[in-house]
Amino acid sequence: MKTSQRFFQQLLLLYRPFENKLVHVLGTHHIQRAQWTILFCLYEYGSATLVELSSYQGVEKPTITRTIQQLEALGYVEQMTSQDKREKRMQLTELGKETYLTVRIAVDKFEEEIVHNLTENDLKEAIQIMSSIRNNLLK
Repeated sequence: MKTSQRFFQQLLLLYRPFENKLVHVLGTHHIQRAQWTILFCLYEYGSATLVELSSYQGVEKPTITRTIQQLEALGYVEQMTSQDKREKRMQLTELGKETYLTVRIAVDKFEEEIVHNLTENDLKEAIQIMSSIRNNLLK
């Protein structure tokens, strides 16, 4: 088996168990995976349009719209006033920020448990590799 084949096989073997356990951690806080990604993006990068959020997640805009509606109903996000009325720019509410920080503690604990035997350099190298592969995919 070629090294690239082994690499992607390992990636597939990693993804599903990670995703399943993350969904469980988020579920204890009544947050869905798609909601978490939007909360993360808005917390880390600030306000964003629905188009920017869909591009960030690599999903269609209607998918983002449904998730944003759920988050609005929960009181976690709100629409900002914008010069361009066609643009829907979203931001976290105070409750959204508090919720993100609370859930972040649980997610950090989970993530730290699964990388406990890796060095900082290992993680930085893995981040660089994944970033390069993603860039190649999006060309």
